[in-house]
Amino acid sequence: MIFKDKVVALLNQGLSEKPSVFLIDLTITDAMKIIVTLDGDQGVTLQDCIDINRAIENNLDREEQDFSIEVASAGVSTPLKLVRQYKKNIGRTLKVKTATDVIEAVLADANEEFITLTWTAREPKKIGKGKETVEKKIELPYSEIKEAIVTITF
Repeated sequence: MIFKDKVVALLNQGLSEKPSVFLIDLTITDAMKIIVTLDGDQGVTLQDCIDINRAIENNLDREEQDFSIEVASAGVSTPLKLVRQYKKNIGRTLKVKTATDVIEAVLADANEEFITLTWTAREPKKIGKGKETVEKKIELPYSEIKEAIVTITF
């Protein structure tokens, strides 16, 4: 069994014991540095990272293959990748980049095919002068999303 296959098997075993935590990214560099990025339905605790680290590190032999390991949670500015992440962030404000636009809006809904964004905009009145506030809504397929990041407001 090659090194990466062993790491993937151990990672999957560790994640199976923590159903609310899921994998965002796994990278193994040429220098044998294992980088695991996690997210969770209720966030990721330090203990979650420690448990996944141990599930991998304690079951690999450093004499067979020297390696280093880093297990971390997806940061605040990490783009959303999985449908599960979108569902977890319903009700929060996202900054979504498409091929033609950048939309900052509230994530109203997410399903397997698309997300629904809502926001208010000031647009010229249809009759008369001035502007009016208009509620906007768009259903955006995942295939059109280049990047989506949760925005934090203080």
